[in-house]
Amino acid sequence: MSKKTSITYRTVSDISGPLLIIENTHDVAYNEVVKIRAPDGRLLTGTVLETGRGKAVIQVFEGTTGLDTDETAVRFTGETLKLQVSTEILGRVLDGSGNPLDKGPPLTSEDRWDIHGSPINPYARQYPRQPIQTGLSVIDGLNTLVRGQKLPIFSGSGLPHNRIAAQIVRQANIPGEEADFAIVFAAMGITATEAQYFMKSFEETGALEHTTLFLNLANDPAIERIITPRAALTAAEYLAYESDMHVLVILTDMTNYAEALREISAARSEVPGRRGYPGYLYTDLSLIYERAGRIHGRKGTITQMPILSMPQDDMTHPIPDLSGYITEGQLPLSRSLHRRGIYPPIDPGPSLSRLMKEGIGKGMTRFDHQEVQAHLYYAYSEGRDLRDLVAVVGSEALTQRDQKYLHFADRFEEEFINQGEHEDRSFEETLDIGWGLLSEFPERELKRCEPATIEWAKNKGVYIPA
Repeated sequence: MSKKTSITYRTVSDISGPLLIIENTHDVAYNEVVKIRAPDGRLLTGTVLETGRGKAVIQVFEGTTGLDTDETAVRFTGETLKLQVSTEILGRVLDGSGNPLDKGPPLTSEDRWDIHGSPINPYARQYPRQPIQTGLSVIDGLNTLVRGQKLPIFSGSGLPHNRIAAQIVRQANIPGEEADFAIVFAAMGITATEAQYFMKSFEETGALEHTTLFLNLANDPAIERIITPRAALTAAEYLAYESDMHVLVILTDMTNYAEALREISAARSEVPGRRGYPGYLYTDLSLIYERAGRIHGRKGTITQMPILSMPQDDMTHPIPDLSGYITEGQLPLSRSLHRRGIYPPIDPGPSLSRLMKEGIGKGMTRFDHQEVQAHLYYAYSEGRDLRDLVAVVGSEALTQRDQKYLHFADRFEEEFINQGEHEDRSFEETLDIGWGLLSEFPERELKRCEPATIEWAKNKGVYIPA
């Protein structure tokens, strides 16, 4: 033990929300773990948020209830927050700090990794390639998820993002490489009911065997929400870079994370930025999102699907707005589709996967994927535009061609986007459904498909023009 860690400070000068201000400190480091002895004997944990000029600002994970400025004792440990890492974390349910919540044994390992990670040298990064199959046609067919990508889901209050997240955890895989695939699922600020739903869903389907759950409940300290995604990503980095696994990290809900960040910022009396969020929100989010990727010389990869709920369905809100700048696309949920009973209600219109072209095609999904995707998107866009026209002039004013596109839009939502909550579709099945829908049109309308591809689909029996 170093000399510093043997010093116990009783110089608490102020308590504000979850924060303690310590005076007359020496040799204190940013992010250092702190042990706090409360007047009633409780041992609490905190971390250093700010240090300098003989003062240290500490955030207390369990909250500051019961602490005072006279009898609270503080000891700096000389270490940062670390997570026990090993392949044994798969199949485990942990709290937001990485402590077991299930009935399993304590996590034991010789390796303890700093949860804040270390920046990836941009030169060491490898371009994301190869797909991950989610089993959802609207993602796999139109906005394919690529290994090493960051692809967020933009949701809203009352929309089924938790059901979608659970379905992706149950179904996601890499065809032919199932043994090398793992999922790290981190939930922040969820209710006990939601936590039970996730655990029950994963246990009943066997998904828990290749999944690690980090659960921060709504009644847990808000401060713990700052730790949860970092602990989850540390676990993912170990599995990817030390165990050569392809890891999908799902973070829900990043809005709850940002709210906790705003709470801490307000307690520190920082000058607020947009809508009261701290001015460093962009930087803070990037430190989480940029921990996804591929590294030269490493077999494993980390792919992220952050989920965030947009207040008032406002995509210009700081959280989705800044997330969109950092990530490589977005999958917004549609309240209109949800009201019509379409599940999952992912809206193909504003959805985008910027890296999709790097993860589809021959040897990855299927050689015709890009052509099918392009024409499905075009035909659905035409049909949606015609719906607006029908609202003005009526369907009688449409040509026979327009009627086909209008009918296609309805079928596309009912047969391609819509699928059962436990229906797992392969890339092959998704593309075959797409060709079946394109059978609505004669060959001359499929201008985004090569004649050879159309002939192949006809011979395969998936494209039978009306």
